[in-house]
Amino acid sequence: MSKLKIEENYPLAPLTTFKIGGNAKAYVQVESASEVVEAIEYAKHQGMPAFLLGGGSNVLFSDNGFPGLVVHLVSTAIEISHQKLTASSGARLLDVVLALEEVGLAGMERLSGIPGTLGGAVRGNAGAFGSEMSDFIKVVVAVNLRTGMLKSFTKEECQFGYRSSFFKKEKDWAIVTAEFYLTQTAPAEHLATIRKETMAARESKHPQDAWCAGSFFMNPLVHSEALLDEFLRDKGFPSKDGKLPAGWLIDHVGLRGKKIGGAQVSPHHPNYIVNTGKATASDVVMLASLVKTRVRDELGVRLQEEVQMVGF
Repeated sequence: MSKLKIEENYPLAPLTTFKIGGNAKAYVQVESASEVVEAIEYAKHQGMPAFLLGGGSNVLFSDNGFPGLVVHLVSTAIEISHQKLTASSGARLLDVVLALEEVGLAGMERLSGIPGTLGGAVRGNAGAFGSEMSDFIKVVVAVNLRTGMLKSFTKEECQFGYRSSFFKKEKDWAIVTAEFYLTQTAPAEHLATIRKETMAARESKHPQDAWCAGSFFMNPLVHSEALLDEFLRDKGFPSKDGKLPAGWLIDHVGLRGKKIGGAQVSPHHPNYIVNTGKATASDVVMLASLVKTRVRDELGVRLQEEVQMVGF
């Protein structure tokens, strides 16, 4: 561990978009796959768990922090060759979109404004406005957080689904790099226009600088015809693939703006839980639990968190 600088009792809240969480027992910044492996070997040798952190946008750390080593991947490397893009999981998703825009490769511009890094976006198969990460993935390189082993995963092995992947289900694996193929081209100016429109649309739904983790719950599959019909009457368009927006369901049970401690169901978009300034992880968990209970009891729909809970 000669070249890696391990820091003890490191504050995690500033590393997340929620600005919530206690301290990590140990913390290290890494820039490459080999350094990730080295850090995990160190954690293994010390007998403590490891967690790979990227942009911190889809994560809620416990008030007690994390009882092991937080490995913070800070590499932002992005390479484009012909139709192939390879990027570190630490690269900001927006920077990936901008790099593709510059060379006129189309497809990912609708993902503009989704917060956080590439690794988190691939892990959760992030999507917006009809596009999602799995549309373009070719290969994902991931590391096993227990053994330190690196492995390349084909698109099929990634088991992508709605806001889901192998890496979301198998907590021992964390993404280090990803390779994409984009076959469509368009003028850079055209892609820039779509990017700006997309980001403006996101901002109109919710302030993008709020202290939150993005969408808190996945949009659930709903079997109630009455509820689907009500959504159609309310919005003027049908649900997509039988899924209803979690925010609409939360609004339906009257929880828009609801607060517990410093955590609040956003008054702008009810599928965002925001830190109003001094929220604890416990506040967020209690509020999320209330939301799930009310939606289940009143509408018969089970909500599932999209946000990763760490250290609980």
